[in-house]
Amino acid sequence: MLYPRNHVTGRRLPVLVDVYGGPGHQEVVCARSRWVERQWWADAGFAVVVVDNRGTPGVAPSFDKAIHRRLADVILPDQVDALHALADKHHDLDLDRVAIRGWSFGGWLAALAVLRRPDVYHCAVAGAPVTDWTLYDTAYTERYLGLPVDGPDVYSHNCLVDLAAEPPVAGPDARPLLLIHGMVDDNVFAAHTIRLSAAMLRAGRPHAVIPLTGATHMAAGGLSERLLRLELDFIRQAFR
Repeated sequence: MLYPRNHVTGRRLPVLVDVYGGPGHQEVVCARSRWVERQWWADAGFAVVVVDNRGTPGVAPSFDKAIHRRLADVILPDQVDALHALADKHHDLDLDRVAIRGWSFGGWLAALAVLRRPDVYHCAVAGAPVTDWTLYDTAYTERYLGLPVDGPDVYSHNCLVDLAAEPPVAGPDARPLLLIHGMVDDNVFAAHTIRLSAAMLRAGRPHAVIPLTGATHMAAGGLSERLLRLELDFIRQAFR
């Protein structure tokens, strides 16, 4: 967890959960490059929280395998539990203002968070999210969700498009989501975001889309740095 460098104890801070959460990748590592951008977010006035949930490597085989066919039901609750545990120890965290952002698998998780747990997460930024696992890489998906013919309900249960199609009740159930996607993404196709946006529009869910013309899976050439300002403005607006 990172605080602003000028933080004064006792001053309540909005929380930004910067997440990946996917298998095969750790975020909480001793590498300066992983924390420079996050310190920028902290200095913008956030307590930045990073959590490696079950399914990420470096703990034990049982920790890795816990997500098999249960991505949404394990990963998101782990993130929620960790957030509450941190708030119990760090009383400057304002859990009435919690944003979450992520890219790729982290984009899926960020969007899932505001759709499934609007009581915890108040806005989200999702970059290149996998919104329908039937549209993603077969070997990767079947490794963690199994074959679609063996349990199509598992795919639907982890599908953001199906989840977003359910109209929000109102108020806290309608949390804003910013979707960002490269239009020539050859990893997570832009169709993922287009389908999610269409479902959210039909259901009356607040969201915005930033299409990145000519961009592939990762924003390059200084584009990611320029996006940071747009993300920051979106989150600040959501907290007003």
